[in-house]
Amino acid sequence: MRSIFIKEINSFFSSIVGYVALLVFLAACGLFLWIIPQYSILSYGYASLDRFFDIAPWLLLLLVPSVTMRSLSDEFRTGTIEWLTTKPLTDLDIILGKYFAILGLILFALLPTLIYVYTISNLSLPDISLDTGAIIGSYIGLFFLAATFAAVGIFCSSLTSNQVVGFLVSLLSCYLLYTGFEQLSKLPKFSEGVDYYLSMIGMEFHYNSISRGLIDSRDVVYFLSIIILFISLTRFSLNSRTKGAGRLG
Repeated sequence: MRSIFIKEINSFFSSIVGYVALLVFLAACGLFLWIIPQYSILSYGYASLDRFFDIAPWLLLLLVPSVTMRSLSDEFRTGTIEWLTTKPLTDLDIILGKYFAILGLILFALLPTLIYVYTISNLSLPDISLDTGAIIGSYIGLFFLAATFAAVGIFCSSLTSNQVVGFLVSLLSCYLLYTGFEQLSKLPKFSEGVDYYLSMIGMEFHYNSISRGLIDSRDVVYFLSIIILFISLTRFSLNSRTKGAGRLG
């Protein structure tokens, strides 16, 4: 697993695509938070990072599928998956090695945004302190959200050898899981008590819950359950495709 992790990190940073993805994410964050008036922290009038944590999930919704789209689809396209399966590695080792590499890249992308905390603290009035509990909770929520997107993305990448198809399927799946159930719960037919339980199925509900600064074990269990589910589905998909290729060979 360690060798797969190192290989993925090196592969990402040896390609200009990796740097472009990170730069686009950080540039988009800066553009929305400081330039565009509708989302700008400066026009918000409060010493708060609420605007950042509102827009960040949507930017991660684009960043994470762009990172995961090649994780397994590229192995199938080039045929290197057959080489990997001959090594003393289990399917789970391959998947987790790639998954943890993606988590490392997500952390690397989120770290520079901590400068926003420092900037807001300096721009706020001396007698006003930041809500550090909500900020910490929101960052934890962002990481769990991105980690779940990554698990979904790897699974979608295991379904096809075409990176573009993997990206689009991952993008759609992450979108539906993040806000699809929330939007569905707002339909009039679900307004008689069902809407609350329907919204609980989606990630947006649990992300917003953690962002309040109180880490509820139910939210953590929810995200971990989704991650484990999609890692298991990826393992099943990888196993079935490699075994099928072996039979054809």
